[in-house]
Amino acid sequence: MVYNVGVLISGSGSNLKAIIDSDINVKFVVSNNHNAGGLCIAKKANIPVYSWESLSKLESEVSKLILKYNTDLLILAGFMRLLSSNFIQSVPKLSIINIHPSLLPAFKGANAIEQALKYKVKYTGVTIHYVDEGMDSGLIIDQATVKLDESETISSLQKRLQKIEHKLYPSTIKRILDSRK
Repeated sequence: MVYNVGVLISGSGSNLKAIIDSDINVKFVVSNNHNAGGLCIAKKANIPVYSWESLSKLESEVSKLILKYNTDLLILAGFMRLLSSNFIQSVPKLSIINIHPSLLPAFKGANAIEQALKYKVKYTGVTIHYVDEGMDSGLIIDQATVKLDESETISSLQKRLQKIEHKLYPSTIKRILDSRK
């Protein structure tokens, strides 16, 4: 069975590329940033792209796209806005997922990598979770852990975490979709 997903992005699209490269059926990509690099990735893959800076307009249009493309799952891949309660409640429960560069519930929100380094934690990682009305507070689906090196920098840790994200996110998406058969 083929499932349809939509992806929301704000930036470079590295997780989007990993999702596309994993043969997940991405039907559309939406960004709140007209200059997001991920929009070019989607265009190269012949995936329709849309962009609205206004969150209320974006949510309204995404609701229409979900219906138009018969979307089974909405994937946040570096989408740096908090979706409204109205939008989240308007879609089926457990139909939006997000990836975050920390072991939630630690270091929610932006700058999670910097926070992990500031607090000198021994371990951090990546969390995939369902989206609810809170900030990175939804039900955890999967996590992967990495041990920090003493010489770790924001850049080096970000690169290590992205390697994990690019494997874990597509495999988790496939597992979620396969469980819906």
